[in-house]
Amino acid sequence: MTRFILFLSLTMLALAQAPTVKDLATLKPEDLVKGVAYLAHGPDFLFAVDAAKEPRLVINDEPGPRMKKQGANRWTATAKLPTGRTHNFHYLIDGKPFGGRTDLMAYTPDHYLKPGTPQGKLTEKRTHTSRIYDGMVADYWVYAPAQYQSGTPAAVMFWTDGEVHINRDSGSRALNVWDNLTHEKKIPVIIQVLVSPGLKGAQRLRSIQYDSVDDRFARYVLEEILPEVAKSYNLRTDGYSRAIAGDSSGAICALNAAWWRTNDFSRVLSRIGSFTSIQWQRNEDGLTKKDGGEIFPYLIRKSRKKNIRIFLQDGFGDLENNHGSWPATNLALVNSLKLQGYDFKMTWGNGTHSRNGGNVEMPEEMIWLWRDYDPAKTSQEFVQDPAEKDKPFFRIKSLNRTQ
Repeated sequence: MTRFILFLSLTMLALAQAPTVKDLATLKPEDLVKGVAYLAHGPDFLFAVDAAKEPRLVINDEPGPRMKKQGANRWTATAKLPTGRTHNFHYLIDGKPFGGRTDLMAYTPDHYLKPGTPQGKLTEKRTHTSRIYDGMVADYWVYAPAQYQSGTPAAVMFWTDGEVHINRDSGSRALNVWDNLTHEKKIPVIIQVLVSPGLKGAQRLRSIQYDSVDDRFARYVLEEILPEVAKSYNLRTDGYSRAIAGDSSGAICALNAAWWRTNDFSRVLSRIGSFTSIQWQRNEDGLTKKDGGEIFPYLIRKSRKKNIRIFLQDGFGDLENNHGSWPATNLALVNSLKLQGYDFKMTWGNGTHSRNGGNVEMPEEMIWLWRDYDPAKTSQEFVQDPAEKDKPFFRIKSLNRTQ
């Protein structure tokens, strides 16, 4: 989808340590009145609300700590929450729900640049005019870790919607994560290629690029973008050393590229994937004219296993609309991967259609996706973890409604 629910306060980003009552001055007065204000650093959260009566804090549908009165109508509470996942909160006032937010990110230590960790370099914005998409113009950036040496070919990771990762302290904190993990040798030296969706005149082609089930986007990357990047960086050309990642429609785009060009992309990161009917089309007689992403769970089940390693993330509060059900199709997809013996990992959270869930999991995603990488190799057969074979399929065991 073209929009994401993103709740992230700039004051949250500015904090360098656990928030205290003194930091309340950084909050917007209207957010305090609405009951949506909070501050956070890592596991440390400070919740604050202006209310005439004592509010009861609820975190992840469980009673939170008792709130303390600060002045006439100001109430605060602190809490330590698990990192590497998102959280939800709201208040109860006179027993009625009030305020609150979803998708609060509890960053891990890897999201903050660690002392002694060298910083990589991000290029200036570059612009590419496509032949494959007939005149489409797209911006892109390239990020190289400090450990990159031009004499040694580096692995490559391609990011759809790449513009969301270019600011070091933005929601994903990707640059910090990549620097920390590379410095600690938890991932190899990787050139990160960050590409925005393209424009053709005033038309935004994101859905056409990302949600279409064909090899056009893979060709765009392989025949146009990577050759440009290769003029400045020494890149590995084997699929074993290439990964592709994305959120929402960018996630189906990532799997789609690896599906059609498995020899060129073997590692996939799919977050809140739009495996739904966004680009599905039918003729006037009702027959399918063009497949949409909803076909993937069945395409995987009915096709020979491909050599793809894939990390998937979604939340049970994800979208439900006329294109389909995001949680249901992700569940069907991951069961198809399990059935066919794929090397996969799936994480489920309580989040909505937001990048935040994938953002806080980024260290885990990167480490898992690149685990056991050996630069001396150009190929590897990805096999399902033996422990996964003994686990049951994912099932819906409870519903969030009573009738």
